[in-house]
Amino acid sequence: MDRWLSGFLVPMTTNPDLTTPNLTPNPSMKLPSAAHPITIEPNPARVVVTVAGRVVADTRRALTLREADYPPVQYIPREDVDLSLLLRNDHDSYCPFKGDAAYYSIPAGGDRSVNAVWTYEQPYDAVREIAGHLAFYPSRVDSIEQQLTAS
Repeated sequence: MDRWLSGFLVPMTTNPDLTTPNLTPNPSMKLPSAAHPITIEPNPARVVVTVAGRVVADTRRALTLREADYPPVQYIPREDVDLSLLLRNDHDSYCPFKGDAAYYSIPAGGDRSVNAVWTYEQPYDAVREIAGHLAFYPSRVDSIEQQLTAS
């Protein structure tokens, strides 16, 4: 069985002794390049994430990660996320450019918000700035608003 993980199709197998799938073969690290660029920049806007009428994250310190042709992703410092609204789960994925991702669900959002949040707790050096940050799937939260303040 094949499965999409962080934008890449990775072969999956199931270990008969475990109920959790194992990634095989062992994915290898890749570096950003002209063919697959990754940039990380501070976002000057205030970023607010809401689910079920609750503010889950509110920051003026988001980092915008742009990767190849994917939509930009806002990485929000862990300190600016209401972690009491999140539930860590066993889901994980691997990106050869960023490393191993861990996931959180947002119970207040119901089934739609399962695995709505991901983080690279020990990202590869090329993207080390996103350590200590969380990202949200736009389709699994009510909104991710960027509010520019007047200069």
